[in-house]
This record gives sequence, structure tokens and C-alpha cells, in this order.
Amino acid sequence: QVQVVESGGGLVQAGGSLRLSCTASELTLDDYAMGWFRQAPGKEREGVSCISWSGGTIYYEDSVKGRFTISRDNAKNTLYLQMNSLKPKASAMYYCAAGVRGRVYDYCSGSWRFLQADFGYWGQGTQVTVSS
Repeated sequence: QVQVVESGGGLVQAGGSLRLSCTASELTLDDYAMGWFRQAPGKEREGVSCISWSGGTIYYEDSVKGRFTISRDNAKNTLYLQMNSLKPKASAMYYCAAGVRGRVYDYCSGSWRFLQADFGYWGQGTQVTVSS
């Protein structure tokens, strides 16, 4: 049974950094495009960042560009999201998920392609809280 687990969240002051990790059992992450999503209380879940299975295409939501970095360590079967210069509006539950439409599908070339409906194997999330 596939199990995806996010970790690394916590409470941090504005301007601080966190690195989120996503690992999976029974799922080889480098076979998939991977995405990070977040959901704040009372808001819809939104896409934050996406990396193609090859790593050749990466997308960031506009508000995180230049501050967040998505990466993967295939040897560790782990996806990361390095978050720097955090702002209070980044407070949310963060989830990772795998693209389920195959390797060559275009998940990450822009906001119009980075759609939650194309992702599966969702984890339970890790909470990020940024205090002002």
C-alpha cells in the first residue's frame, strides 16, 4: 500500500526558513512528477511548486518565486521544499502528491497545467505556521 509522508513543518518567525520533506513507501518518487500544495484555514488548496519527473521543468506559484526551492534526492526517495524568507501568509498545511497521468504529461509548465486533479497519492500534510 502506497503511503506518502510529509514532514518538516513547524512554527517559525517571519523571515525564517523551513525545509519540508516528502517520502513514500511502495512508490518510487523519481518515476513521477511531484507537486507541493498548501491549504490555509478557510481557503481552497492551492499549488505551490511542481517538478517534472526528469527535473527539467519546475514551476513556482508567483508568491513564492525566489524564496522557495523544490528539489528531489532520488537516492533517498525524497522530495524537498526549501522555504526561505517565510511570511505569515505562508501558514498552511502543506501536502505533496505525485502526478498520475504518466511521466511525459506536462504537469509543471505553468499555472494552467499545474492542476490538483492530475495528482494523487496525497499525504496527510505537515503544518507550517509563520508568526509575525
